[in-house]
Parts: sequence; C-alpha cells; structure tokens
Amino acid sequence: MRLRALLDTDALGLRLLGGEDELDRSVRGVMTTDLRDPSRYLSGGELVLTGLAWRRGPDDSEPFVRILQSAGVVALAAGEAELGDVPEDLVQACARHRLPLFAVNESVAFATITEHVVRQVSGERAGDLAAVVDRHRRLMTSGPAGGGPDVVLDLLGSDLDLNAWVLSPAGRAIAGAGAAAPELPASVCARLAAEHLSATRAGRRAPHRVTIDGTTYSLFPIRGGRGAVGASGGRDVRATVLSDWLLAVEADAGDWPDERLDLLQGVTQLISVERDRRDAARTVRRRLAQEVLELVQTGAAPAEIAARLRVAAPVLLPGLGTAPHWQVVVARVEWQDSDLEGGQVAQSLLEEILVDPLSAGPEPSDRIAVAHSGDEAIALVPLPAVPTDDGAEQGLIADALLTAVRDPLSAGLADDGRLTIGVSAAVHSAEGLRGALEEARHARRVAAARTGLVCAAGHQELASHVLLLPFVPDDVRRAFTARLLDPLREYDRKHRAELIPTLEAFLDCDGSWTRCASRLHLHVNTLRYRVGRIEQLTNRDLSRLEDKLDFFLALRMS
Repeated sequence: MRLRALLDTDALGLRLLGGEDELDRSVRGVMTTDLRDPSRYLSGGELVLTGLAWRRGPDDSEPFVRILQSAGVVALAAGEAELGDVPEDLVQACARHRLPLFAVNESVAFATITEHVVRQVSGERAGDLAAVVDRHRRLMTSGPAGGGPDVVLDLLGSDLDLNAWVLSPAGRAIAGAGAAAPELPASVCARLAAEHLSATRAGRRAPHRVTIDGTTYSLFPIRGGRGAVGASGGRDVRATVLSDWLLAVEADAGDWPDERLDLLQGVTQLISVERDRRDAARTVRRRLAQEVLELVQTGAAPAEIAARLRVAAPVLLPGLGTAPHWQVVVARVEWQDSDLEGGQVAQSLLEEILVDPLSAGPEPSDRIAVAHSGDEAIALVPLPAVPTDDGAEQGLIADALLTAVRDPLSAGLADDGRLTIGVSAAVHSAEGLRGALEEARHARRVAAARTGLVCAAGHQELASHVLLLPFVPDDVRRAFTARLLDPLREYDRKHRAELIPTLEAFLDCDGSWTRCASRLHLHVNTLRYRVGRIEQLTNRDLSRLEDKLDFFLALRMS
C-alpha cells in the first residue's frame, strides 16, 4: 500500500507535517518503537510509529531520523499524546532526510494504525491472512477477557491448519491455538525457548527450526517496542533477547514460500502489539514498586511507607481483607565487556520468574510489582497474611524459583551473561521492608559468589558461613585453598591415595572414626593412616576445631 492511502483514511487520524512529494512510497510493514536506535529490528519499507520517549532534547532528532533513513524506513508517524505538538527539530530533521512525517492524533491508538497497515499489506501479499487480520479488531478492543494472542492463534489453527503457541523467554506457555493444538509439555516449552535463545545469541536468522521427539517446530521472534540499549547508544542483541516472546509453529518453515513467511511475520506483529499493550498495563504496578522502594531507601518514616503499602495492597491483591506480608526479591543481570545496563532486562525476567511456571496466559504477573535501576531490579511480592495448616514458612523459596527456567535463561545468557537473585524473608510491616531489601541484596551477593550462569540464594543461607564467603577477595581465596589443599591434591595425583575425598567424608561425619570408615568402606586403621597423612602434609591437627573449620572453608571455596 502507498503512504497516500494512509493519509486518505480519516479513521487513522494522520496529519502530514512534511514529505508531500514522497507519498507514493510503498509501505511493506509497520513497527512501533521508542528505542533511540531501532535499526536491528528494521528490514526496510516500514512505517515507524513512535511516542517520542527516545527524545530527551532537540539534538536527539537528527541521529534518530538518520538511522531510520539508513534502514530504508518509508515514513515516520509521531504521537501527540506525550509532548503535544510534534517538535520542530524532528520536523526539520525529517525534511533534511526526505523522510515523510505524520502527526498521530492523541485520540488514535497506535494499535489501530498497526492493524490497518498489516491488514492492507497482508491482503496484497496473500489472501489466507485476511481472516486473521479482519478479526484482529476483537483482540484490540474487547479487553483481556475476550481477546489476546489466543484469538490470532485460533485463526492460525482454523484457517491455516497450523498449530502454534506463544512462549515466554523462560519457556512458559502464554497462549496456544485453542482446542486445535495439543498442550505442550513444560519440558518441550523449555527446550523450544532454549533453542530460540541460543539461535538468537548466535546471530542466526529467524525462523529457527528445531526437531523435538520427531516433531519439527519453526520459531519466530515476537519483538516488543521497548528495550534497553548500551550507555553509548549502540545496538546489542542482549538488550532484548531475555524479554522477547516467541511464536512456535508446528511446521517446517524451511519449505515455505516467501508469501507464507510474510504471513507469519504479520502474525508476530499483531501479537507484538498485544504484548506492548499488556506491558503498558503493568505501569501502575511498576510505579507503585518504585515509590515504595524509594521511600524505603531514603529512610522515610514507617508510617509514610505503610500508607503507600495500603495503596499498593488493593491493586496487587484485590479483595484481600487484611494487610499482606511482603517479600523482597532482588535480581541483577550482568554482561561481560559491555556497557549495557541490565536493569530493564532483570525487571522483565523477575516479572516472568515470579510467576508459577505451570500457569498459562499473559496475565499471572498482575500481583507482582517490579522496579528497576541500573543493573538491578527489585520486586515487591505480596503474600496473603494467612497462616498455613502445617505452620510452615510462607513465601518464595530461592532455589525453587529457578528450577523450571534455568536451562532456557542459561541459553540466552550464553557465555557472557549472568543472572543472580536474592530472596528476603517475609516481613509483616513497613518497618521490616528496609531490612528485607538489604537481606535480599546480601543474598544476591551470596548467589553471585557461586558458579553458574543462573544462581539464587535465600535468606535462610544468611545465617551460616556462606554469608562471609562472597566478601573474601578472589586472590585471598586462591591462596588460602592452595595452602591447605594443593599438598593433598599433589599427593593424590602421585599415589591415588584419595586424601581429598577422605577429608570431605571425615568432616561430613563430624570427625567420627566409625561412621567415616563405614561410609568409605575402609578399616578404621586405614582411615587413621590417611588422616595422619593429611595432618603430616598440611601441618594441621584434625582433632582441633580451628583446623577442622579451616579445612571445611577451604573445601567450600575450592
């Protein structure tokens, strides 16, 4: 379709600000973005819609327009809801680069324009997407109860005979093609997400194809409009790889003609609009979390914090009769050799991880409020103040959070990223929130001291020696463990004496000769010989508590 046709459609609320001579350009797609550099998502021929959140001052317009022009964008449409009139510096920049510029009336949603463009373009490419797009208005106007990604997927099943699912980057099923598609096992969802993230990190072009248990799936990215960028403003796939949804189709797209691939790309655009809409609906919860945490960190009076919590509780737990308990969860995403801030990625991950991994649908995170700053995200998790029947402790358990998502997220982090999480104990009042925040941060540092790409630690671990280990410098750790353990390792290497396993078993048995000999299937005299050799090589005495403790810590730090 041509730009002129968009301008002639009154329902779209477009007003031309420049580029009248370029209105015969053809539009091949549409993209909504507020990134300062969206070029990695552009392939040419798009109408770009923007709310201007990327613009911090007049000097930002020129580089933004230059990027769009270089990527082959056919026109830019700027919303008037954020700043009122479109800034003059943007008008002039578009004129210099001969990029047509439209103003979008604040009463018109970007979703309306997206729907119209996709319908027209797809109708020109292939007729079999027409039913999907024609009925997409129900998805955009009927609200969560009557729309959502399931509407589009149901049509893929009924009109195109394709089974399809929308998955989160952690492998949780968000939507499926209704009764036409079987429910995917959680293990398959996790493997599909992991394959998709691995392929994305490797720079392979979508769709990605993978075969699991004899079934071939094609994986298409569903990219949202928002995403983090490096401090230098450069493009980086790591900015969004852990927050984008994906569309899994039970088919081998390698045999598809270009027209059919275009169809599925159009479907991902429709679902992306819904993703952005759902994401925007979280704004209130995020703002509540940010306000509460700012009060906590600035040392506000407990009464002021309690008042803010009373505002948050009905939003996060509607219908709850009593004030809830609260837990704090802190997450940090860090990348090697990068100036990329991980806070926004960590925020998206926490909103996903804190959902029951067996729950389906895009809305289970309605009761989670997550704020972010720099590389850190902080979640305020409400817990109904209802005692359990068995008296067990309420709340989140650190290790359990990562059981279902560790493999997919590790694939997205690859070899240069880490996710670490800390979980506080539940607190019952505003006075306890500051301590809970510090407790969660300490627990996250304990998790960061461990090996692995995805690690978590809880408040239970802060009452033991592991609290001290993250604060021991690496060179001190290496020197300490080498002094105690290297003589034993060298002896084991030469004589196959198994002194290290003997030491571990002896400490695990609390120095009991009988229990240790039984565990190792040794005669007590043989065990005494080995322990004597350990003491001789290290000049330590395993009957002394101080030396036992040193060996215990050395083994833990090795």
